[in-house]
Amino acid sequence: MIHTIEVENIKCGGCMNTIRQAIGKIEGVKGVEIEENKTTIHIEAETDRGPLVEKLASLGYPELGNNNLLHQAKSFVSCAIGRMSDPVE
Repeated sequence: MIHTIEVENIKCGGCMNTIRQAIGKIEGVKGVEIEENKTTIHIEAETDRGPLVEKLASLGYPELGNNNLLHQAKSFVSCAIGRMSDPVE
């Protein structure tokens, strides 16, 4: 099953790297694709959508329309971690 989730706060490749790594560790996830518009994520998974949305929000990337200051701050931390762990950047 492919879950399409629109999120807030994706700013760069570091953010996308963090999302791919964290979501990829969830049991049942087979693939993660982030569209160029940096708001739409497609997740191929044998799991319900709920845990995926919760994980994204915990990283600072809540569903579109659910953003707040805490999510924004978390996204900056996640972005920095993603940049440090991405050999390309």
